[in-house]
Amino acid sequence: MALCVPDDIITNNQPAASPIRFEGVEKRLEISFTESPPILNHTQRLGLRALTRTQLNSILEPACCTIVSHLSNAELDSYVLSESSLFIYPHKIILKTCGTTRLLLSIHPILRLADSLSLSVLAVKYSRGEFLFPNDQHTPHRSFSDEVVVLKDHFSHLGDAKYFITAGPNNRNWHVYFACREDAGATSSLYRKGVGTVEICMTGLDREKARVFFKGNKMTEMSRVAEIIPGHAICGFEFDPCGYSMNGIEGTSFSTVHVTPEDGFSYASYEVEGLDPGCVGFGPLLNRVLWCFGPCEFSVAVTCEAGAEGWATWRGDVEGYRCENVVKEEMPGKGCLLYMSFSSRGCAGSVMDSEI
Repeated sequence: MALCVPDDIITNNQPAASPIRFEGVEKRLEISFTESPPILNHTQRLGLRALTRTQLNSILEPACCTIVSHLSNAELDSYVLSESSLFIYPHKIILKTCGTTRLLLSIHPILRLADSLSLSVLAVKYSRGEFLFPNDQHTPHRSFSDEVVVLKDHFSHLGDAKYFITAGPNNRNWHVYFACREDAGATSSLYRKGVGTVEICMTGLDREKARVFFKGNKMTEMSRVAEIIPGHAICGFEFDPCGYSMNGIEGTSFSTVHVTPEDGFSYASYEVEGLDPGCVGFGPLLNRVLWCFGPCEFSVAVTCEAGAEGWATWRGDVEGYRCENVVKEEMPGKGCLLYMSFSSRGCAGSVMDSEI
């Protein structure tokens, strides 16, 4: 059973309002670890899930974000943050932060704590879109080249690495750094067969859709984000005076939504990981996401195992939108990345007006 628990600190002291020019585009860090056999005790079986709240705070503090609520089940722990989300499995951690957070400064405490649990790094993936306001970022996020320097400093020992920028229309570029141990492709904890990660980044939200995400509305219910994947237990958080974050979990899968609704720089993201593409059709999933936000432009990044590509083979049309570009990249560890960019045919496409 999953139970959404608000953090007492945030319940009594709401985060500050989003400033003008708030950067909605997230930075995303995923680090996978190998077990260090033999597993001798309960703590070792829990792996990263054995970390205390104090230890988690020590990871988040350098990035300048805090926990506002959490949701757990038998497989993973999820945390809604003051800037995006944190997901923790026994041998994997996924940290997403937006705004002017310094996500890469969290790498050192993550590795230090993992080492205390006798966990060794199997792979790392860092990705982000093109910042809306790049000049507002702080070191080491002033440029992708600076970010790569930090990542190499921590992970060059892994051996098999690749980093690149996929060029998209209207400066909608996707930045990726991926490194893994040379034997990672044969390790099931890196790529689960037939299961992928989908990240959807949306800008220019429909004004009526965005209006839902201002304080005073029941954001989860009115936006219908819980209907995107009905089986997921939901933990949503409404920011004051506007903005919204949500984590959903079921078994080993998770989904997450983050919304910056202010007109002029509106942004929303949706991510899902761990679903079986054979059971959840990509086209219907994408249409449900677009219905909730009605963006003028959006991009989709799919990461999965090469040879069992599922959603990465999708080439369907999106009603009311045109596909601007498609980029496919081979990834270390026998992985695959597909990146697609779409623009609305007038920002009033029928997807926005149809029913889920």
